[in-house]
Amino acid sequence: MLKTYRAADGPLDVLFVMATEAEYGAALRREIEPVITGVGPVEAAVGTLAALQKHPADLVVTLGSAGSRTLPEAEVFQVTSVSYRDMDASPLGVPKGVVPFSDIPAEIPIPQRLPGIANATLSTGGGIVNGHAYAHIAADMVDMETYAVLRAAHRAGAAMIGLRGISDGHEEIKRFSDWTLYLAEIDAQLADIVRALPDSFAALPKAYWTAR
Repeated sequence: MLKTYRAADGPLDVLFVMATEAEYGAALRREIEPVITGVGPVEAAVGTLAALQKHPADLVVTLGSAGSRTLPEAEVFQVTSVSYRDMDASPLGVPKGVVPFSDIPAEIPIPQRLPGIANATLSTGGGIVNGHAYAHIAADMVDMETYAVLRAAHRAGAAMIGLRGISDGHEEIKRFSDWTLYLAEIDAQLADIVRALPDSFAALPKAYWTAR
């Protein structure tokens, strides 16, 4: 499950993480063997941390789908920051999105950038965002795992890169096929990005890819 690449100044151990087998299509299967965590923040955090305990890594790359009302469907974006939309302790005077009794900001920036991939902000939560619910979310796209994967990676001493293809959001999801329609196209694009990772990683020192 762990792949070792070469940064400009040394080896870089990378763990790939995905939520579901449905997103792990034929193109990606030729490139990587990811950890499949299951759906939602709890499963993602538990699965990622358990995998990192067995396979310590410098960097976690999380791949999959996301929803968006504004971004083009079937296109892939890299996550520039992630927030936790379910966290709301505002009755205690804590700003919405901030975990109480922690120094974690409501929006966590992700400093790494892969070349040639458009940037987008992301909001993670435990439910599918549908229809008018997008109006209450400031982020460009939504998913159910990335924030949890990031927190697990940081707890294990690793950095994280997030890559998400837009599977839905322009129309309301009413059936399972509304989510799966573009997964094959997203899979092919993600596989292209994975194939280019050796050159991307080799262009910069390890400290860049492991910055938190």
